[in-house]
Amino acid sequence: MIVIGANSEVAQAFVECCLKKGEKFKTLYLLSSNTATSEKFANHINVKYLQHTEVLELDVLKDIDYKNFDHIESDLLFCASGYLGLGTEEGLYDDKNTERILDINFSKLVPVLNHFAKKMESKRQGNMIVLSSVAGDRGRQSNFIYGSAKAGLTAYLSGLRNYLFDKKVHVMTVKPGFMATKMTEGLPLNPALTATPDQAALAIFKAYKSKKNTAYVLPIWSLIMMIIRNIPEFIFKKLKL
Repeated sequence: MIVIGANSEVAQAFVECCLKKGEKFKTLYLLSSNTATSEKFANHINVKYLQHTEVLELDVLKDIDYKNFDHIESDLLFCASGYLGLGTEEGLYDDKNTERILDINFSKLVPVLNHFAKKMESKRQGNMIVLSSVAGDRGRQSNFIYGSAKAGLTAYLSGLRNYLFDKKVHVMTVKPGFMATKMTEGLPLNPALTATPDQAALAIFKAYKSKKNTAYVLPIWSLIMMIIRNIPEFIFKKLKL
């Protein structure tokens, strides 16, 4: 199994969920920009589940030498790379904030996903699970830079899923909604609309096993976003969402 963004709480919860459910991996590849933190999780997995792991550095903001990943062979990829960035008021016109949001969530991430998608295509088997966001379903004033990056990622995954279908590779887009993680720490989240990493991991695992194309972690988000997507623009532009 390949995990991109291996220090994400949701990614780590998903790994443990898979292992608890009896999934077996020849090697668990943990890819992140902070390998020291990933090593701690790898040690935990090794001790608790006797799962062989390999930690590799992957920073999408740097030039990537893909030769470092040539030896990786896996039929399952889980990607939790993401960056919320500064809020609209603080970061709207901050160039570095905007570039970082776009790079981590979309522009620098897509080539990485393409690299592993090509390897799965050549073997004609595999599953890719990638976290996008409900924020990409419609641009809203509260987070439209982040939302635009996730909208791009969602569109990319839809096209990739279409392209890889007859190559026997399945691509699943995950739209978590609110999650109680380090990235959202301090935000005023509605508990009824917020999933814990463990809840998210279990929902994603079930969706993966069911071969879903798109999965909302909490079902309520599917209804919420359907309503938001269908509000007429002349009304929507006046709303404080």
